Amino acid sequence: MNTPEAKRILETALICAHQPLPLAALRALFDEQVGNDTLKTLLDELVREWEGRGVELVPLAGGWRFQSRPEMREYLDRLNPEKPPKYSRAVLETLAIVAYRQPVTRGDIEDIRGVAVGSQIVKQLEDRGWIESIGHREAPGRPALYATTRHFLDDLGLASLDQLPELDATGGSGEQRIADALAGQPGLMDDMVAADGQASLALETAEPAANSAEPPQPIHGDSESTAS
Repeated sequence: MNTPEAKRILETALICAHQPLPLAALRALFDEQVGNDTLKTLLDELVREWEGRGVELVPLAGGWRFQSRPEMREYLDRLNPEKPPKYSRAVLETLAIVAYRQPVTRGDIEDIRGVAVGSQIVKQLEDRGWIESIGHREAPGRPALYATTRHFLDDLGLASLDQLPELDATGGSGEQRIADALAGQPGLMDDMVAADGQASLALETAEPAANSAEPPQPIHGDSESTAS
C-alpha cells in the first residue's frame, strides 16, 4: 500500500471516529501490517497537511483525534444555544482538587474546600468518567484514593496532566481554569457551568493532600502512554 492511500485510510477513520483512536486501533486498520513508527510518521504528515485549517489532528491521552482549533470556538458556540448548567461550582471545585492534587481522598478534598463533599458529587464525576478510585490509603477506614482518568484528559483536549492549565500565584483557581478548558471543547458546552464572579478556590496556595500513601503524580495520562 502506498503512502497516500495509507494516509487516506487514517484520515477517514479519524474523522469518522467518535473518540480518540490509539495506535493499537489504527494498526488494526492495516491488519497489523503497519508498525507504530510508520503510523507516527504518517500521522505527523497529516498534522502538517491540516495546518492552517479550522480543524487540527492532535495526540491526546486516549489516542489521536481531529478537533476544532481554539480560535474557532467563537463561531461554533453560535451553533450551541446556551442551556441550563448541569454541573455546580461544588462539582467543579471537587474536580479541580482531584486534578491538581491527586491522588486524594474525600477527606483531603473536604480539608481543602472547607466543607463536606457529598457522595453525589463524587458519583457525578465518576459517572461522567472524569475520576475513578485507584486504590485505598493505608489509614483508619482505608478511604478511597481518587485520580483523574484518560477520558478527563481527552475531554480537556490534553495528552497528559502536565498540560493542565497552570495555576497562578495571584489566586487563579483550578475550577475556573478547568471549566474554561472544558467549555472550549466541542460537545461539552452543555455540560459545563461557567464559573461566576470571583473564583472561590485558590489551589496555588492550598497544601497538598496530607499523609497520602503515595505522592501526587500523573496516574492516567503520563507521557509513556500518550496516544499509544
